[in-house]
Amino acid sequence: MGTGSAPLEERNASFLDFYDGALPQVYGYFSMRCGPQALVEDLTAETFLAAASAFTSRESPLSLPWVIGIARHKLVDHWRRQARDEQRLNLLAEDPPAPADPWDAELDAVRIRQTLESLSAHHRAALTLRYLDDLSVPVVATHLSRTVHATEALLVRAKGAFRRAYLQQEEDDA
Repeated sequence: MGTGSAPLEERNASFLDFYDGALPQVYGYFSMRCGPQALVEDLTAETFLAAASAFTSRESPLSLPWVIGIARHKLVDHWRRQARDEQRLNLLAEDPPAPADPWDAELDAVRIRQTLESLSAHHRAALTLRYLDDLSVPVVATHLSRTVHATEALLVRAKGAFRRAYLQQEEDDA
């Protein structure tokens, strides 16, 4: 091979080294936010395909925050697709805003994940970005392509839906 291919080979090797280190982190990011393992694997693959494309087409940095940012966008895109599918099938029902009240119940992590999986894509996206990713409401609004006011209203409805589903699971388990 000539010397002209050396930079490309070095960049490929650099990306492969990065991939080996970042794969468990990205997979873990999705496994804490998604349900089925097949979905986790698909979103992880989509993330690294997008990262490889960005890395080879321009001088993008190789860092864990950069690839987690790509993962977050892939997850939001997935939820948007899922929400559109649900809307097409008329499966989304708007919940009335729940009154603001403190909820001091002890939450079980497994039940939280099950409850999140039972919510609509819009509610799951809003709650995950706001409370699991600890993003501010304006940043969540940007990710969901909504206004801040609409996002705040969505979060109120999503928390109400989560509370009802969580308590229902608790009753069903009793």
